[in-house]
Amino acid sequence: MVSVPSTGGSPTSVVDRFPTKHLAAPEVRELPEPPARFRSVIGPGVIAAGVGMASGEFILYPYIASQVGLVFVWAAFVGLATQYFLNMEIERYTLATGETALTGFSRYWRHWGLVFAIMAYFANIWPGWATSSASLITYLLGGNSTPIAIGILVLIGFTLTMAPVVYQALEKIEMVKVAAVLLLIVVAAVAAISATAWADSRQIVTKAGIPHEELGFALLLGALAFAGAGGGQNLCQSNWIRDKGFGMGAYVPRIVSPVTGHPEAAPSTGFVFEPTQENLARWRRWWRFANLEQLSTFVLISFLTIFFTSLLAYATVFGQEGLASDISFLEAEGDALNDSVGGWFGTFFWIIGAFSLFAAALGIVDYTSRLGADVLKTAYLKSTNESKIYFALVWGLVTIGVIVLLAGLTQPLILLVISAVTGGLMMFMYSALLLLINRRVLPKEIRPGAGRIAALIWAFLLFGVLSVLTFNQQLRELFNG
Repeated sequence: MVSVPSTGGSPTSVVDRFPTKHLAAPEVRELPEPPARFRSVIGPGVIAAGVGMASGEFILYPYIASQVGLVFVWAAFVGLATQYFLNMEIERYTLATGETALTGFSRYWRHWGLVFAIMAYFANIWPGWATSSASLITYLLGGNSTPIAIGILVLIGFTLTMAPVVYQALEKIEMVKVAAVLLLIVVAAVAAISATAWADSRQIVTKAGIPHEELGFALLLGALAFAGAGGGQNLCQSNWIRDKGFGMGAYVPRIVSPVTGHPEAAPSTGFVFEPTQENLARWRRWWRFANLEQLSTFVLISFLTIFFTSLLAYATVFGQEGLASDISFLEAEGDALNDSVGGWFGTFFWIIGAFSLFAAALGIVDYTSRLGADVLKTAYLKSTNESKIYFALVWGLVTIGVIVLLAGLTQPLILLVISAVTGGLMMFMYSALLLLINRRVLPKEIRPGAGRIAALIWAFLLFGVLSVLTFNQQLRELFNG
């Protein structure tokens, strides 16, 4: 962590822009120097891609392709482009303040952070990510998916608890996962996707559509919201870049294991810099690095994965009679790969898929708990160690997930749709709040420009309309059913 004495603040300093009714004003310090090499900042975008490379990439988009072909893959590009701008506005606030976006929201209304933390927790108490990984394991080894999913949840709890610095362990695991998925893509492109399927990939553009009559708005909203990340995961970009040491986040201690780590006293609020010529020059370099890191990792990796997994599903099981309308379509896809390529490839597909979904589940437990710990530490439990709150939430989520599974709620696709719809509603809400905090709080020299403001307005309208359409559909189904 960087340690620089406070430079204080004049009556007209940047500190005056921060609402202080609910939270203390941040300290004024110098913006740390960005690293000399771009490679040093790679990490948060890889984590975002790795955590998100599951429900959307391995389940929702391939499922849609198995049912209606490639007509909806275009939505992945729209979803990722929208999330890129959301992520960068989330990162903008943390780069400039060292605070998370949730803390920024809470400056205007104390409970904003808690609202989003509860919504993220609600979206993820249905462990569709764990049951999905367990389902693929049963295709490999047989058995019942429920006890396997419970074992996955417990393993996740121990993995996060025993990591000395949680961010570093998460970054390493997600990098291995991304590498494994990219290997699957390379092998599939050569061995499993036919020339006919490659030729049909033009349908992404020529036959682009919104197949809501066949699949319903809830599933389509889920795919759009979960293209890459979605919901609370986007908000956690604040926490991940802070733990990586981006910008003013370098002053904030990281979450460490209560067993193997060394506790540090974390501040409740952040740090800001005066817009001097030197600080603004550093800011421009930080901002360029952050944008490039997101584009070259999160956006690129996520879109390539969605494209290839959708194309693979299309090449193997599209049009197959009696294809299940649940996650077991992945079993049919693996069987088709075994038949067309060889017995090894379907098994390889299931192994990579199971590991990918496990790594995603690990990241989901992490980000859900990070959001909650940050909110509780900042606004409610200011004297409590944030790491201890984090691990209590980790094991709370694991425990609730186990209870849900034992209660018999084990259908992954249904659970993922519920989670995705909640995520879409969250994105609708925080798109507007990001515009509020980044336009009102930050110095004018580093506020979002017209293009970025337009992107936030687009996100607000997009997820607002999709949320209304989905809600109306669910009401009709309720009353007609």
